[in-house]
Amino acid sequence: QVQLVASGGRLVQAGGSLRLSCVASGRTFAMDAMAWFRQAPGKERERVATINWNGDTTSYAESVEGRFTISRDYGKTTVYLQMNSLKPEDTAVYYCNVAPTYAALFSTNFKSWGQGTQVTVSS
Repeated sequence: QVQLVASGGRLVQAGGSLRLSCVASGRTFAMDAMAWFRQAPGKERERVATINWNGDTTSYAESVEGRFTISRDYGKTTVYLQMNSLKPEDTAVYYCNVAPTYAALFSTNFKSWGQGTQVTVSS
């Protein structure tokens, strides 16, 4: 089983920045790919950013492209999300997850999610 602990969320004004962190433990491996997701009230969970095992491949949702940056500690299942120019529509609970391959980040029905971290952007 995988344990996922996300942190760093808080209330921030529009235009501000936040850096989220997430540590995955348990049945994880250093070469796992990782991703950030978010779920806003009344909406489905969406994939925000992805990163492969060594950080040289990333992707972003169109809504955050150019504002968010995903990164990770090499050799560890720790992932970060630097969020700049935050907008009220970025308000959501943010989660991370892991997958054995980069491609699996886009198709896996994840079983574990952790508690997530709340990001609230005020206008």
